[in-house]
Amino acid sequence: MSSTRVFHRQLHRPMPFAVSGHGITLTDQSGKTYLDASGGAAVSCLGHGHPDVLAAMHAQIDQLAYAHTSFFTTEVAEELANVLIDSAPAGMSHVYFVSGGSEAVEAALKMARQYFVEIGQPQRQHFIARHQSYHGNTLGALAVGGNAWRREQFKPLLIDVTHVSPCYAYRDRREDESDEQYGQRLVAELSDAIDRLGGENVMAFVAETVGGATAGVLTAVPGYFKGVRELCDRHGILLILDEVMCGMGRTGTLHACEQEGVAPDIQAIAKGLGGGYQPIGAMLATAKIVDTIRSGSGTFQHGHTYLGHPMACAAALEVQKIIAEENLLDQVKARGARLERRLTERFGNHRHVGDIRGRGLFQAIELVADRATRTPFDPELKLHSRIKARAFELGLACYPMGGTIDGRLGDHVVLAPPYITSEGEIDMIADRLGQAVDDVLKGAGP
Repeated sequence: MSSTRVFHRQLHRPMPFAVSGHGITLTDQSGKTYLDASGGAAVSCLGHGHPDVLAAMHAQIDQLAYAHTSFFTTEVAEELANVLIDSAPAGMSHVYFVSGGSEAVEAALKMARQYFVEIGQPQRQHFIARHQSYHGNTLGALAVGGNAWRREQFKPLLIDVTHVSPCYAYRDRREDESDEQYGQRLVAELSDAIDRLGGENVMAFVAETVGGATAGVLTAVPGYFKGVRELCDRHGILLILDEVMCGMGRTGTLHACEQEGVAPDIQAIAKGLGGGYQPIGAMLATAKIVDTIRSGSGTFQHGHTYLGHPMACAAALEVQKIIAEENLLDQVKARGARLERRLTERFGNHRHVGDIRGRGLFQAIELVADRATRTPFDPELKLHSRIKARAFELGLACYPMGGTIDGRLGDHVVLAPPYITSEGEIDMIADRLGQAVDDVLKGAGP
């Protein structure tokens, strides 16, 4: 392994070889198995090795593996687009296929800019987003992202974006506020930011419907997104919702925004779209935007080599058919309720777990040094890394991360198991995570 020529994410430790996967289990080269309790990064919604998805991919490669979208469309891309629009939030009319979440967000940002240029409002050049958000690692997506640690060394390369507070009730809601009042305060903060920039100069507000990797599954308080939607409408600002991680069934509805009672102007999806069987993401856009470009320049000034890749579309189409035909959204709700219950039983009175939060099969715990004061652990302890390593030793792949609060302070663990996870496997996930957390906090971990 020391002679690897692969530029791995981490260069200081060897990586085990994943050699096979079945259901929610992955197996390495030594034969050790791991429960994939986070689906990678909330990707593997159907688990590994689903025979129907594999068959669909085999059938597609026998017919056509690739055709460039500047020359051709394909039946499989057209069918997938129809399936997605038929179940999309209100107003969506078209799908732009890309290879992942960062590309989907990047396309959304460029689409927003081109839309305003084409309607004669080129002065709109500002995006507003939220602190502690994560929208991807390409430069545009990183710029709207609000995680300070990820942005720091690349700041000179990033466009200027205004960031406002996330909806983080556990830490930021005052004791004298109801959830609704807290949400209204956040909407007022966004309104103030719009006024400072001038509403006529703002292109879009960008937000994860449910905050994902960097803040640990932050769900909005009631009324927050409705207030945001109304504010955007008042100023002619587009609402871009990033559902790369939280969408396509992860929270119990196909689109997380369904639970908020709002529809965006542009939406980014990815991970659960193809379930990891092929690299694919998509930008969904409303008829208002698409018709503007159709009647104007007629061309979206953007593109990638692998747009609408037939193999990726075939995998995603079968994944979406399985989710619908097997009523897996109902299972996400049921298994999600069980996971939340098991986490509450295991950690509800844990002196170092301050919050348990999430929706559906998208859950997280936030770790604290002092539960009463919500004081985070010293980041030098790298608690999240140690929990990840100990859980891995115990045969559990989960998704811990540090910098929960501001990019530096705070630790959390995200769980996002496949939609096919059984009740017994949910219990095993909670038990193994509990052991990993306790082992590390007692100094028994690595």
